[in-house]
Amino acid sequence: MKRLTKSNDKMLAGVCAGIAEYLDIDPTLVRIIYVLLGFPGHGILIYIILCLIMPSADTY
Repeated sequence: MKRLTKSNDKMLAGVCAGIAEYLDIDPTLVRIIYVLLGFPGHGILIYIILCLIMPSADTY
């Protein structure tokens, strides 16, 4: 069973890379999509919330 966790392959906190690993896609693609869709609204707040609630990959 796959779990959504922060990745060890991280630029900031590993949130986008963790989502990419969960979806089996390139982390760069997730980062680009996040920048394009996230920043006009509440993107930074969503990223901080995900950073706080997503468990680290090394805890599993």
